[in-house]
Amino acid sequence: MLDIGGLVFSLTQLISMLVIVWCLLSWFPNIRWYEQPFKGLDQVVQPIVGPFRRLIPPISGIDLSPMIAILVIQFVGSVARQVFP
Repeated sequence: MLDIGGLVFSLTQLISMLVIVWCLLSWFPNIRWYEQPFKGLDQVVQPIVGPFRRLIPPISGIDLSPMIAILVIQFVGSVARQVFP
């Protein structure tokens, strides 16, 4: 049976992968973000990356907010796994 820490850790891993896929897809200019499945992915990732984007301005035109979001998500997953064994 999966414990709470393992469940939170697995969820944070899934969210991190979604953010990475979202970042990779942003390199393709012909992606139509208003059509499925891209719309669903964008609706999941934007609320996660949005607060970091408001706090961290782009540096030389490079948006570092997804990377910081992934680091924070991974940290939360690791802490949850250690606190709830």
